[in-house]
Amino acid sequence: MLAGARFERCRLLRCRFSHADLRETTFEDCRFADPAASPSFAFCRLDSARFARCDLTAARIEGCDLYDVRLDDCNLTGARFSRSSFGRAFGRKVEKIEAELTGCNLDLADLSGVRLPGCNLARSRFRETDLTGADLEGADLTGADLFQAIVDEAKLAGADLRGAEVSGLDLRRLATYQDLKITPDQQFRLLDAMGIDVRPD
Repeated sequence: MLAGARFERCRLLRCRFSHADLRETTFEDCRFADPAASPSFAFCRLDSARFARCDLTAARIEGCDLYDVRLDDCNLTGARFSRSSFGRAFGRKVEKIEAELTGCNLDLADLSGVRLPGCNLARSRFRETDLTGADLEGADLTGADLFQAIVDEAKLAGADLRGAEVSGLDLRRLATYQDLKITPDQQFRLLDAMGIDVRPD
């Protein structure tokens, strides 16, 4: 049982955490990535766990409970989130979703179908990330990089994209985008991605 444990500046190479209790565990400046074997978290409890400045390149996060998890300035390039949930049920009909992924590198990651509405994703990179069917409604994506992200049927209604890189983000491919928050200079890049030729007066 590792719940509440603290790891700082550790090398955790070729590790597979299976059915591990990692609730409220803290990892700071830890290295999980290894060219020989990707780190794996399978069916773990990671509620309220904290990862800061960790290298989780190509991590496989499958069937995990991730409610209130926080990842700050972590490298998650090529990571895959499969059948994992950032939510927790409070009663029969109430589910709350809570998580923070701030300043993280999620380039080429697979976040298809992930549900992170209203969550803090500020300053994170999602270049060529698979966000197919993801629910990011109301999420804080300020300063994020969504260049060439795969957004088919993704939900972005009410999301805050101010200061984000939105080149190539085709709104027509989204499931929702009403009340999307952008700045005036971003509108031209969004229109260009839709094939609209914007010219000066």
